[in-house]
Amino acid sequence: MSELTDVMVYLLKNYPYKSELSNARLTKLVYLADWRFALKNKRQITGIQWKFNNFGPFVWDIYNTAQSNSSVFAVEDIQNYYGAKKTLIKLSNENHPVHLSNDEKLTLDYVISSTKILTWNRFIQLVYSTFPILVSEKDSSLDLIALANLKESIKSIAKSEQ
Repeated sequence: MSELTDVMVYLLKNYPYKSELSNARLTKLVYLADWRFALKNKRQITGIQWKFNNFGPFVWDIYNTAQSNSSVFAVEDIQNYYGAKKTLIKLSNENHPVHLSNDEKLTLDYVISSTKILTWNRFIQLVYSTFPILVSEKDSSLDLIALANLKESIKSIAKSEQ
């Protein structure tokens, strides 16, 4: 399991549209990476214990990590296109080393390439269409490993009934 700081730095370095990396988008990018990694490897990249609340999969871990590591991250409150507050997370140290496995980097690259062209609304639709969100109740914890196993079991049962 990798450090959340490494995952955040990798995403911030490699995501092509830096001005879109709000706390909300960065959080959901990490969620998508954890979910994809759980499906493929039966474990998450990070140690985050995901929650499903009114904002979809959400935790304060990303924001808190950025706030508590000012030598690596900068947190800036700005206005979005509609005038609402948006918390942007940036790198304050572009040279911070990243310690991730090749599989973890491939997963993060996949998430970046799959989401970089999506508007906010399409991005949120993608996040809300993931299996953990579809089958879980609001205000519940999302055990991504157990949900990946459940999804695999359902898929296996469906195949055997064909």
